[in-house]
Amino acid sequence: MLIMGHRGAPEAAPENSLAGFAAAAAMGAAGVELDVRRTADGAMALSHDDTLADGRVVVEHTMADLAGSLTDLASALDVCAPLDYVNIEIKNWPDDRDWDPGAAVVEAVVALLAARGELDSPRYLVSAFHLGTLDRVHELAPALATGWLLGLVDDPAPLVEKAAEHGHSAVHPHHVFVNEAFVERAHGSGLQLNTWTCNDPDRIRWLAQLGVDALITDHPDLALAALADQS
Repeated sequence: MLIMGHRGAPEAAPENSLAGFAAAAAMGAAGVELDVRRTADGAMALSHDDTLADGRVVVEHTMADLAGSLTDLASALDVCAPLDYVNIEIKNWPDDRDWDPGAAVVEAVVALLAARGELDSPRYLVSAFHLGTLDRVHELAPALATGWLLGLVDDPAPLVEKAAEHGHSAVHPHHVFVNEAFVERAHGSGLQLNTWTCNDPDRIRWLAQLGVDALITDHPDLALAALADQS
């Protein structure tokens, strides 16, 4: 089971920061997950929330305005070069302040990876909660791996087949929903199962035993230690 740092290594450095990604790499994580939002000038800023702690709405400011507070995707990918995997989560949801039905941020992400010559690199997986946004990624870049983030619904397992029908590579349920049947259902549909965000050593070991493909955690070092104890 691959260990991915949740927004980097948030217990060691600020989330979605260059320092956090470097810290995750230093801890031995296989990769990181990061969050991308569009700015007023069409740039790609890393932020989980649509609004910063100081009240600024990300999409209402240019990248230059936000540079002291947020990093941009290109800089993050440079720092993540030592890692084997990067999960780029695109934030585009109808309830968010930056909701864009046209999903322009998808075109920006795809264009950046294309400019870097990495559009078909197995290092990257693009994920999103909004299925239409993820479908747009697959439409523009069929060779790019895509994972559907499954929200906290009563039973996300039936969505596995829908993800496969839409041509996606993986499903990303919260770890509380994962059990043996869910893993078998995903793998039976030809999909990877990558789960989030688990920090409990015993459960991490149990998820690995089930055959989960990747786990996103706030503590990459502790997760790796838990797996080492298992071997």
